[in-house]
Amino acid sequence: MKYRVLTVAREFGSGGAEIARQLAARLGWNLLDNALVLQIAQAAKVDPELVRRFDERVDSWLHRVARRSIDSGAFEAVVQPAGASAFDSATMASIAAGLIHEAHHQGNCVIVGRGAQCALHAQNDVFHLFVYARLASRVERVRRRQDAPGDLEKWIGEMDLTRSHYVRHNFGCDWANPHLYNLMIDSTLGEAAVVAAVLTAMEVPTEKG
Repeated sequence: MKYRVLTVAREFGSGGAEIARQLAARLGWNLLDNALVLQIAQAAKVDPELVRRFDERVDSWLHRVARRSIDSGAFEAVVQPAGASAFDSATMASIAAGLIHEAHHQGNCVIVGRGAQCALHAQNDVFHLFVYARLASRVERVRRRQDAPGDLEKWIGEMDLTRSHYVRHNFGCDWANPHLYNLMIDSTLGEAAVVAAVLTAMEVPTEKG
């Protein structure tokens, strides 16, 4: 097989994370999703919950201005960033990008989100997947989440926009650009069908019967 890494970008509520998990199991590869969060926390020496707060998000304009001023020494006499207080979305994205490149170097892994499709776009041994779904299916899926708010459609739209903004801000890519991906597929076809289609596209033998 010519591919060593699979990246999975996904619309919120499409079930892309579960599809990535199944693909990793079928391929016998490592899955970098929540595991990536833990690695970032370890590298930054912060609590994993703090990393999740900034995961696939972009800092506010005011925060970025303040951070640049702190880094340049303008606020040095007033603010001394250290530890968790210095961790933000930019730090998270930078560490994530480094870990993504290291994961590619090691090979045999499935990387979920975090702009991996852009970070590794120039690598010929990486297969890039985008999972989407019809809105009604996504609403039904996120309705089962314990943290689901009242307006599910609004939440879905906001989460998609957040992920899109993260990719554009950190990599200069359009998250939904079809040219970033080898395959874009509707998860309402069913998880088993999607997994089989991806494995076929990657030229991995699929189970018969």
